[in-house]
Amino acid sequence: MERLLRPYDLGSTQWMVLFHLVQDGAMPQRDFIELLKVEKPTLSDIVSALVRKGFIDQSPDPSNKRQRVLSLTEQGRQLWERLPNPIVVMRDIAFDGVDEQTLDLIAEVLQTATERLEHHNFGDRET
Repeated sequence: MERLLRPYDLGSTQWMVLFHLVQDGAMPQRDFIELLKVEKPTLSDIVSALVRKGFIDQSPDPSNKRQRVLSLTEQGRQLWERLPNPIVVMRDIAFDGVDEQTLDLIAEVLQTATERLEHHNFGDRET
């Protein structure tokens, strides 16, 4: 993923921020902590880089001036239109020649495994 995005001066987490802003529109910055599974300082660095590059705007939340809302800039929108979707590219490479029924089974298994890991309480057991 990093190699696909490098020519566009983006990392994978930066791409995910752009993806969510394109799909969902302007969003509170705090929502990205859970979406991206990152710590607040890491998110601040990611947002700062995207603002510096001119791809997103960061403005005060009208309902809470201490919070920030992120939105895509016109430059960010233009970049998005040129970007390859790295997830689609990687999927196409990884599963080239695999039939649709097998792909459906793979997706189901991976989704179930991910949900189990996300909902598992690792603190209940000794490792």
